[in-house]
Amino acid sequence: MKTMNLVKTLLIVTVTFFASMNLSARSSENNLIYNSEEVDGVKVSETVYKMEGSTLTQYMKYNYKYNANQQVTENLSQKWDASDQCWVNNLKICYTYDNKGMTTEYYKWNSKKEAFILVPEMTVTMDK
Repeated sequence: MKTMNLVKTLLIVTVTFFASMNLSARSSENNLIYNSEEVDGVKVSETVYKMEGSTLTQYMKYNYKYNANQQVTENLSQKWDASDQCWVNNLKICYTYDNKGMTTEYYKWNSKKEAFILVPEMTVTMDK
């Protein structure tokens, strides 16, 4: 039970770190509004809007995937491209679980290759 709580805490810290990494550099941090979507009690997406004056504009979007044990297996972040009026891939975090622990892999979007590229120095494996 303690191991499961540790894994859940680690996931929350990782997701929070990921979100703050993208948002903390913004001076308008107090003007962010979050809209989460849940399915069967599990968060599947979160859209972040930025309040500029009286206008609410799309800013970031996070999509989550889970395994059968309701453990996060993927966290995809996208940035809003105002000129093209569409979401653009930014970063993907993949989580794999086994009997020994969990591995977290980070992938950065490469627009020239139109693919996510593994950032090996950010790969982390945690034992139970």
